[in-house]
Amino acid sequence: MAEAPDGDIWRHARDSGFAIVSKDNDFQQLSFVFGAPPKVIWIRRGNCTVAEIEEILRSNASRILEFDQDEESSYLVL
Repeated sequence: MAEAPDGDIWRHARDSGFAIVSKDNDFQQLSFVFGAPPKVIWIRRGNCTVAEIEEILRSNASRILEFDQDEESSYLVL
């Protein structure tokens, strides 16, 4: 789905029960318009490596789990 339009990614995540993790604020904006599902984890960092993204996700695992269980939240900013 690397080249898929945002709308296709959104629908696929929604229909498959996935969350979207992105550095792109387009998905965060879609969450304002449509709400969850899918939930969006927005990583607000400049240029960084895959290892740095992994560290961000791992170090925020408890926040991500809480976010996943919160029925009212549609996006999380990391």
